[in-house]
Amino acid sequence: MTDFTPVSGLLGGGLIGLSVALMLLLNGRIVGISGIVGGLLTLKFQDTAWRAAFVAGLVLGALAYILMAGDASAVQVLAPLPVVVVGGLLVGFGTRLGSGCTSGHGLCGMARFSRRSMVATATFFGVAMLTVFLTHHVL
Repeated sequence: MTDFTPVSGLLGGGLIGLSVALMLLLNGRIVGISGIVGGLLTLKFQDTAWRAAFVAGLVLGALAYILMAGDASAVQVLAPLPVVVVGGLLVGFGTRLGSGCTSGHGLCGMARFSRRSMVATATFFGVAMLTVFLTHHVL
């Protein structure tokens, strides 16, 4: 890690925590991205507006970052497109299998001391570490 920036990490983490808390307090909803996006795909129109606004905010936030950085190359995806697509499908399958994603379990579930979320988050991190080890040191 040559570009460790604790201030931006602390600021970003604080903003994520604030947004998660506000979503729960103001909307009574857990911020689980897979559940929010999955709800958009089920065509239940009573929840569509807030879910679409949330996803639009994610996209616009990333766009704002790119614009503030002054260069679209500030964010680089180094993996080939087929690897990204397969990885995305595997993550989608995993979130359904695990009844949630890293944001739902890792942020909201851990904050609520959910045992299921603690196990899920430990599994996420364990598999991520194993994947990095295998792809960088074995394969």
